[in-house]
Amino acid sequence: MAMREIVLHPNEVLEVECHPVEEFDKELHQLLDDMFETMYAAEGVGLAAPQIGIRKQVAVVDTREEEALELINPTIIKSSGKEVDLEGCLSFPGLFGEVERPYSITLKALNRFGKPFKLKAEGFFARAIQHEIDHLHGVLFTEKVIRYIDPEQEGDGE
Repeated sequence: MAMREIVLHPNEVLEVECHPVEEFDKELHQLLDDMFETMYAAEGVGLAAPQIGIRKQVAVVDTREEEALELINPTIIKSSGKEVDLEGCLSFPGLFGEVERPYSITLKALNRFGKPFKLKAEGFFARAIQHEIDHLHGVLFTEKVIRYIDPEQEGDGE
């Protein structure tokens, strides 16, 4: 495994559509392993391939609430409910905002071996997955922010 450099905004790779994965080989497995290592080192809960400069539909998520998840060519096929909550992004260090997203999602994706699967997710886990899938389509959380938050001023009563 190897640490990869996280791409920071502004960078064109963060705002373009990624290519579907067609080869499920050692290179893909290495990419997934590197993405997990990079995400954990940055203390994130998700990382998409464009965040390390790679235009492939690959993302990893680990909220520590559910099992770590690898998503290849993911598509949300159903969503329900609405929830507003705080989001940040490894490509926007120190920036946080409230974003409205569906509370519950069902998605289909492929695993590292090309095997299809379906998954239902709710709450924070669903939010993290949606955030990473957005990255794969060049959509940044800043495009969905309702209100920016200064985390150092939250809860101080002023």
